[in-house]
Amino acid sequence: MALTEASEQQVAIITGAGSGIGRACALRFAKAGYQVLVADLDEAAAKDSCREINALGGTAISHSTDVTSWQSCESMAERALSEWRKIDVLVANAGVQIGGSLLDSREADWDKILGVNLKGVAYCCKAVLPNMIQQDGGAIVINSSINALVGTAGMAIYDMSKAGVLALARSLAVEHGHQGVRVNAVCPGNTITDFHINNMAKRGVTVDQLREMTQGYALLGRAAEPIEIANAIHFLASDEASFITGQAICVDGGFSITGRG
Repeated sequence: MALTEASEQQVAIITGAGSGIGRACALRFAKAGYQVLVADLDEAAAKDSCREINALGGTAISHSTDVTSWQSCESMAERALSEWRKIDVLVANAGVQIGGSLLDSREADWDKILGVNLKGVAYCCKAVLPNMIQQDGGAIVINSSINALVGTAGMAIYDMSKAGVLALARSLAVEHGHQGVRVNAVCPGNTITDFHINNMAKRGVTVDQLREMTQGYALLGRAAEPIEIANAIHFLASDEASFITGQAICVDGGFSITGRG
């Protein structure tokens, strides 16, 4: 089925859009008529996402982006502006996950997680904000995690990084709301992404078996699919959420109100 086209196309930059939730976001925004810049460190994966979007009648370009580098994030924004002359939406989705307790953590773990999950989000926001301010409007949606709100064992650095971006979202919402820029976050619960599928495949676990293993999670009794997170992100970026800013929306099947996983 071909993607729909909006009468006046908006522009969305989505980081980490080569796979998982990011790829689902790229397809969801393209379906809504956005012109999408697919940003990912994995250039081949970014191009794959673009091919899928373009094959369905959407408009997408890829950009190899290392969110830990300010120059790379600046180049990402400049690419969108050179192609479409504006940036309406940023989905700051790129992230990494490394398990382990604080006592077991290494300096390299800190550098990697904070570089991508915290500093990388800040760099991407910094790169797009000048254009959003200039055009008197824009929407930023940051992909955090339910781990930012609910304590978990063995995820100290990851959880801290995801909590940090919630503080960033609130700060940016306060600072730039009067300039028409809305900033929100989503906190996904357990989601079956390519990351988890590939990791479990190494152990001989199939996708169907993985879904069986997650049965009973939270109130809805299952893990989320990437498109379910993407739908929430799209809503927060859209005009339908025009009076929502500075919020963190849990998309977790009810896990956060029970703590049952």
